Amino acid sequence: MVDLTALRTDFRRDGYAVVRGLFAAGMLARMTTDFDRIVAQLEASGEDVNARWGGPRMERLAAGDSQVVHTHGVEQYSAVWSSALFHEPFLDACEALLGPDVVLHHTKLFRKPPRTGPPFPLHQDWSYFPTQRDSMIAAVIHISESCDAMGGLRVVPGSHVLGRAADTSGQGESDVLDRYALADAISVEAAPGDVLFFHAFTLHGSLPNTSDNARKTVLVQLYDGRDDEDGDASHPNARLVLRGWNHRATRSRANQR
Repeated sequence: MVDLTALRTDFRRDGYAVVRGLFAAGMLARMTTDFDRIVAQLEASGEDVNARWGGPRMERLAAGDSQVVHTHGVEQYSAVWSSALFHEPFLDACEALLGPDVVLHHTKLFRKPPRTGPPFPLHQDWSYFPTQRDSMIAAVIHISESCDAMGGLRVVPGSHVLGRAADTSGQGESDVLDRYALADAISVEAAPGDVLFFHAFTLHGSLPNTSDNARKTVLVQLYDGRDDEDGDASHPNARLVLRGWNHRATRSRANQR
């Protein structure tokens, strides 16, 4: 059983929290099989599926000729992953952080390969998909183990209090980001089935994967059903209600492609 009160307390204090073993072995096995099948389909597609960032902050991290396999919309590939988004223990944790109305913005798969998986500079997420009430959170579902050597997530506890800090996308220069060092951020180690939740204001990043194992995660971005986008976002907004109600739904929004 997840201690939802402790989860909420930790999240509000630190801007992040981890729930261990949220996806049990049987379901996780099916999610892993379909994760690998998605990656194989991506690599066979001939598309550019490398989501490695550029920019001066990456250059200072000596990213080199690195790569990370990426796609949005895992639920568009796999019924197993569609079901995972409606997993009751997962939604219980989401509701503890967002309230009774939980809406999916988008999902993203990342496979950071051994030895060549890139770092990601510290950044906030809010500028990529801002919402009017700043309710956006991330849930990182771990399909593999994750540790520092594998390029696992690092977070800066309490950094969510920065709010909408300027120039914190991580892909350009930033006076705010210059006050923090990726090396000083807290490494979040995780096992398969663990889920890391963090706020869109929380500074986070990762080191390169220098291990012999791939790091496999699916990032789920979620927001409160009383919230909606603030201007044009650079990511798709699924507006899929996972629990409760979308109070901002309209015919025109429902028809958006």
